[in-house]
Amino acid sequence: MQLLPLFLNLSGRRVVLVGDDRAAGKHDMLAAAGADVRLVRPDAFQDADLDGAWLVVSFASAAVNARVARAAEARRIFVNAVDDPPNASAYLGGVIRRDGVTIAISTDGQAPALAGLLREGLDALLPADLDRWMETARSIRARWKADGTPIESRRSQLLDALVERYRSPGPETQPATEEAGLKACAAGEAAVEVGHA
Repeated sequence: MQLLPLFLNLSGRRVVLVGDDRAAGKHDMLAAAGADVRLVRPDAFQDADLDGAWLVVSFASAAVNARVARAAEARRIFVNAVDDPPNASAYLGGVIRRDGVTIAISTDGQAPALAGLLREGLDALLPADLDRWMETARSIRARWKADGTPIESRRSQLLDALVERYRSPGPETQPATEEAGLKACAAGEAAVEVGHA
């Protein structure tokens, strides 16, 4: 079985967080996503606490996580049981957020430390001027929509536009940034060629 990678819009939606003070980081993460977070202490959890929830995050003992998982399953609500894969139906991975780009890495809940290492490694590989990549991608997408550019040709056109930015760098572009950006573009070019093979 493969997990489905998915990004959720939790803005204004109820998320129940079962946990104590150790769950503060999860609370902050959910609040930053705009969720309406309801904190329930593990020793006070009742099945009815999940009524109206879209998602549950349980940061408790295996016994409490199992109770939460059963109640969530009965209500068809996904549950993330922190460091407890058997009691989870949703898994949070290592996340990189930079300049409007979000990358999530999952090990299916089996090796969260590896997900963290991969996150750090991938973050180091991303171009320092990722904001310029986003600016280019946003502007070219508007043109594609206006022109009716076929989806299958968009990736190669974006790659060409990114490479052109480095061939004609602005005064703010540092040599190291330019070199790293061209390497990233070369990797993208190879991926496009493989995709067309």
